[in-house]
Amino acid sequence: MPEARSSCQDLTRWKKKQQPVRRTVSQICPPPRRPLTVADIRPGMENERLGVVRDSMFQNPLIVKAELGKPRERSCSLPGINFNYGLYIRGLDGGVPEAIGHWDVFKQQPTCPHELTRDFIAMNRGAVKAGLVTARENFLYRQLNDIRISDQDDRRLRKELPSLPPNMTFGIRARPSTPFFDLLQHRYQQLWVQEQKATQKAIKLEKKHKVILGKLYETRSSQLRKYKPPVELGALWHMPHFQKVGPHLDTFPTEADRQRAFKAHREEHAVRQGTLRMGNYSHP
Repeated sequence: MPEARSSCQDLTRWKKKQQPVRRTVSQICPPPRRPLTVADIRPGMENERLGVVRDSMFQNPLIVKAELGKPRERSCSLPGINFNYGLYIRGLDGGVPEAIGHWDVFKQQPTCPHELTRDFIAMNRGAVKAGLVTARENFLYRQLNDIRISDQDDRRLRKELPSLPPNMTFGIRARPSTPFFDLLQHRYQQLWVQEQKATQKAIKLEKKHKVILGKLYETRSSQLRKYKPPVELGALWHMPHFQKVGPHLDTFPTEADRQRAFKAHREEHAVRQGTLRMGNYSHP
């Protein structure tokens, strides 16, 4: 007998272990942590302070420090456990019993009769036949003779909608699919190269058929543009007793180089500025 009881106890324990542990709502979603108080502070905590300590000190988010391995304490005070968060809506429809007991049927409101449009053509015709011309007379005539258009006439005046085919689709057409094969085969590059070759070929043909002009003759204006007026060079003045004295310094290698340099200077003498005709910034 004792062995049977022990086996039964083991079986019940094993069944309890196999069953899933059920957790409460407070364990799955614990309530938010309340602000610290002086009674919660223990030696060695981050928020331990010296001197006078008040509960209001632990409600300041700039002073409260986060404990090691714990979330930061909220500095705002929360209501009690019996407080329900959210908006409470009181039921006004009676709930399920009211819905099962009877069924509220929506009563259709009486619609106002459709007002017919006024027939101004008939009223104007009747006013002209009666000899009424002024605006005041027409206004009084329309008040006395209010002619309306019947529904049948009104339907005839309205434009009928155009007949559409039964298989017509409304909306915007979808964008055509991207030609991936053309992109992978560089089809657009080949087309561009062909277009460039065709353009170059057309340019060459145009140049061939272009009329080649003959020799260009120079006009008087082109000749004057190239003409350089001659410059009269006067002999430099020398003192009489220095006329037969030769130069003491000669920087030209040969006499031909010297004459060539003086010749170039004389040709540019007309366009150069300055006292010695050697440039803008040359002075004697």
